[in-house]
Amino acid sequence: MTIAYWCVLAAAIMPFIWASIAKKSKPGFNNKRPRQFLASLDGLGARAHAAHQNSFEAFPFFAAGVIIAQQIGSMDQSLIDYLAIAFIALRVLFGIFYLTNMHWQRSLVWIAALGCNIALFVMSA
Repeated sequence: MTIAYWCVLAAAIMPFIWASIAKKSKPGFNNKRPRQFLASLDGLGARAHAAHQNSFEAFPFFAAGVIIAQQIGSMDQSLIDYLAIAFIALRVLFGIFYLTNMHWQRSLVWIAALGCNIALFVMSA
């Protein structure tokens, strides 16, 4: 399995890391009503929940980009791996910036991660 495919796995797991932070951000999490609990969060917990949701939103585009780039085969594997690693690193920073309420930095790394996805498609065309 390539490094890029391992990065797809990492991107699939990432939302659950942010969700666990959200659930542990205040006492009273009830697994019978998780959505009500998450809706009641503010501050760090609400930001962790938002990072969780955004990670799910970013995943399909990234996974498709990696799979398509690998299947077309016109891109050097090391470049696909580099873009995939860069995406994961940027998405980790995105989550950290979300948790720490660094909004403009979060937006910059979101744009850079989006650029990695676009590059996977464009450079493999």
